[in-house]
Amino acid sequence: MRDRKRAERGGHLAELAALWVMRCKGYRLLASRYKTPMGEIDLIMRRGKVTCFIEVKKRASDDAAIFSVSSRQAKRIGAAARNWIAHDQKAAQGNWRFDIISVVAYQWPKHYPDAFQPEN
Repeated sequence: MRDRKRAERGGHLAELAALWVMRCKGYRLLASRYKTPMGEIDLIMRRGKVTCFIEVKKRASDDAAIFSVSSRQAKRIGAAARNWIAHDQKAAQGNWRFDIISVVAYQWPKHYPDAFQPEN
């Protein structure tokens, strides 16, 4: 139980670090930990007409973070994103993409735009 709480706390801190990296890049937070029956999205942010559905991964390396998004997880994130787009007119009229932010200890978080495409 302790390990789970520690991992959850570490995940929340990674999301906070990712949020600030994106804010520094000029993105505005629309939602964090957006939950639907189909799945969850860590961060939803927008800059201009681009809405980003962001998966934050805290791992030992950047490669491990990127490859940790499974096709099943991408599908669930895509379903949750479609739910968001259905209720957000700006997102429906603009562009959207699926990004990954890797958080590795003692490194600045790295943003990978358009990192994956969910399968339908």
